[in-house]
Amino acid sequence: MLRTNEDRLVMISVQGQITSPACQPRICYDGKVRVTPGTGGITYNVKVGDPAFGWAGDHVEPGVSTKNPDERGNSGYNTLACVGNTAYVVSGDAKGATGTVTGKHGGIEHVLIHFDQETLEKLQVGDKIQIKAFGQGLELLDYPDVKVMNTDPKLLHKLGIVEKDGVLEVPVAHIVPPEFMGSGLGANSAERGDYDITSMEWERLQELGLDKIRLGDIVAIADSSSFYGRSYRRGAVIIGIVVHSNSFVSGHGPGVTTLMTALNQKIRPVKVEKANIAEYLDLR
Repeated sequence: MLRTNEDRLVMISVQGQITSPACQPRICYDGKVRVTPGTGGITYNVKVGDPAFGWAGDHVEPGVSTKNPDERGNSGYNTLACVGNTAYVVSGDAKGATGTVTGKHGGIEHVLIHFDQETLEKLQVGDKIQIKAFGQGLELLDYPDVKVMNTDPKLLHKLGIVEKDGVLEVPVAHIVPPEFMGSGLGANSAERGDYDITSMEWERLQELGLDKIRLGDIVAIADSSSFYGRSYRRGAVIIGIVVHSNSFVSGHGPGVTTLMTALNQKIRPVKVEKANIAEYLDLR
C-alpha cells in the first residue's frame, strides 16, 4: 500500500446547498443557438458511469449540484471537498441520507454529489448538504515529486496504483493528448474546479476512442501539469476524473478534476477496460 500522511490530515465540515438550474440560449461552435439543460439542480437520469457524450444537454452535472451561497464560504466548500468524501443531507425530507462527492466544476464552482435514486426523489433545491472534507494536503511519502489533490485517501487506495521501479502505474480509462484541453487552462490553482476536454474535432476524438469517455472515468492528460496551476508541460501528466458531460461551446467539453499530477514521469498511465469511480466506490 502507498505510504501517505493521511493520519495527519485534517477532517473538517464544509456546507453547501442544492442549486437551482441555470439555463440560457448558448451560441455553439457550429454557429447554432441551443437551449438545453445544463448545470445545477438535481439530475435524476444522468449518473457517474453513464456516457459523457450524447445527452441533449450542455455541461450536464450528474447527480446533485451544490454550492455555498456565500462567496467566501464557497471558496472553502469547493476547495476543501475532495472526490470520495461523504456528504450528508442536513435539511429537508431526505435529512440523514448520505452520498459521495464525485467532482468539482469550475466557473460556477459547484461540488457534485452522487446519491441513490430513492434519495434523489426526496431531495429539493435549497436542501443543505454537509461534507466531511478530507484529503487536501495528502502526500505520498515515497514520491515527493507527485502531487495529490482533491482526493479522499480511501479513493486513492482503490485506484489500483502499482509501484514499479520508482514509478506509479495508474490504471486509466483513456489517455487524452494535450491539444484537446481547453477551458481551465492557465488557472492558477487546480485544487478547485475542472479542466475541459474540447470536443470540436469529433472525428479525431472518435479515432482515439475518446468519444467513449464516461462520467466518473479516471483519465490521464498527457504533457500537462496541475502542479502550479494548469499548463502544458512536456513529459508531465495529470490524472483526473471526468465530472460533467460534453458541451457544444467552443473550448469546452467533458470536464476533468485533477486527482494527481507529476512533472518528471513519476506517473505512468496504463489503459485498462474499466477505471471509473462508479466501480471503485460502488455507486451504481
